[in-house]
Amino acid sequence: MSLREEQEKLEKAILSPYACLSVNSRGRNREETKCEIRTDFVRDRDRIIHCKSFRRLKHKTQVFLSPEGDHYRTRLTHTLEVSQIARTISRALRLNEDLTEAIALGHDLGHTPFGHAGEQVLASVCKSGFTHYEQSLRVVELLENGHKGLNLTYEVRNGIACHTNRVADTLEGQVVKFADKIAYINHDIDDAIRGGVLSVSDIDTDILDMLGHTHSKRINTLVRAVIDGSADKDHIEMLPNIKEAEVALEKFMFEHVYLNPGAKGEEVKAKEVVRMLYEYFLKYPDKMPPEHYSYIDGDGLERVVCDYVAGMTDNYAISIFESLYIPKTWRK
Repeated sequence: MSLREEQEKLEKAILSPYACLSVNSRGRNREETKCEIRTDFVRDRDRIIHCKSFRRLKHKTQVFLSPEGDHYRTRLTHTLEVSQIARTISRALRLNEDLTEAIALGHDLGHTPFGHAGEQVLASVCKSGFTHYEQSLRVVELLENGHKGLNLTYEVRNGIACHTNRVADTLEGQVVKFADKIAYINHDIDDAIRGGVLSVSDIDTDILDMLGHTHSKRINTLVRAVIDGSADKDHIEMLPNIKEAEVALEKFMFEHVYLNPGAKGEEVKAKEVVRMLYEYFLKYPDKMPPEHYSYIDGDGLERVVCDYVAGMTDNYAISIFESLYIPKTWRK
């Protein structure tokens, strides 16, 4: 018996009847020889960690654009926090932690530079539409690995595609959707306080009394509410009273942070950068790197330009914008 088969046997012995077992995966789009050491979901997790899109997340905005300070979240640190929260929930419910981790690590691979600001621009200019979760799926199915994709299992791809506004087929995918919201609401509070945009005293006392007055207590309350609300069930849900408080907290965050001119004042500039880059490469596609230009015949010009701009980090987008539109000092 191989190490992988031993792990698959262990999954059957200890995981919940509602968990997705590795041996029950619906498989990959292209069949592959099984790994002797790793289960299919562990293999998927490793492919995501080692792909270029994952590395670029460290230079992509979460909420605050180009913040001055080392402790603000990026898209990568957000992804790691989602993974940790999702794994905690899955472990408590005896779900497949490897599948949960793979989905969590891949869920935001398609995010644009400048966070949701960039996403909004591409959604408005791309005729085929744009959402970061659909782009994340496109990244793993096609764009990575020289336009061959990562060939991930169905369950991981489904979890990535459904992490925002659909219900995943697996409980592990549903867990990631809850973990994503738990992570971003709480770390955005932390970053907003650090940036002087918000104070804990600004939050309604009733919400804090229900969820907790500190960062760690709020996360613990919300995580526990998902675990207690989902125990011995075939779906994932949060305890109703805690869910009500969470919805109120999210509404507060939209009013005081996500739509706050102090926190989002630079977004107008960021959106213009994304829009102008998209329009420039649509007009001059030969200026894109050769590996992108070569895909136009197969994918279409607009789609390739959208892929190229969406894949940029904040720093790279600004650098390319400056090289195209900002005059350089003349030197003899």
